[in-house]
Amino acid sequence: MRVPVGAAAPRPPATAAPGRLTVGYSGGLIVTPATSALRRRRPEAEVRTVHLGWCRPAEGLLDRQVDAVVARLPFPDDGLRVTHLYDEPRAVVVRRDHRLAARPFLTLEDIADEPLPWVPGTDPACAAFWRLEPRPDGRPAPKGPAMNALDDTWEFVAAGDAVAVTFLSHAQTVRPDLTLVPLRGVEPSHVVLATRADDNEPLVSEFRRCAVTHLAPSDRLDQPIGGARYSSA
Repeated sequence: MRVPVGAAAPRPPATAAPGRLTVGYSGGLIVTPATSALRRRRPEAEVRTVHLGWCRPAEGLLDRQVDAVVARLPFPDDGLRVTHLYDEPRAVVVRRDHRLAARPFLTLEDIADEPLPWVPGTDPACAAFWRLEPRPDGRPAPKGPAMNALDDTWEFVAAGDAVAVTFLSHAQTVRPDLTLVPLRGVEPSHVVLATRADDNEPLVSEFRRCAVTHLAPSDRLDQPIGGARYSSA
């Protein structure tokens, strides 16, 4: 790119440097055990964490905003190295007085006519995964309100405007007027570590080993949820 005489050159995106690592993570995921293990192994290294919010994991990596991401599939993985960490069952969030709240578990048929929230601008594969589309009969899920933050979802569900699909570790973090019911017959949520495929920095490789060893499903999965006990084992 040609830079006019006297103009400042564009600043390149942040990139990994020896001794420095930036770890991104998606909502509902905990990376502390892995980052703490890396800091113990490499006390001289600078290890930072960044919550990605609704940002797409692949974009954060390829734009070099972060050097590693702990996130949930699906997302585009071209140019990335993806390492599976663990799976987590999915669940449905409903109001405590909802007709489905007392069920021990739910299936797609139970929520076939329930509106589900959607996130504007999200990756189509990710949107389909969390909206459970297409349904077995080929229909899309009924469209609920658009959400820009997780708290929007809880408000929509509490107001009776929608139900929502989430993961079981949210059981102890949702609002007290809501409850989670396990969802059966659907693919679980896959938690992975993603890095750039061509990134051979030793600190990235060492963090991958820490993530595989130290990141596991939350202990909250061993608690009774929606009348059933789910174990992370």
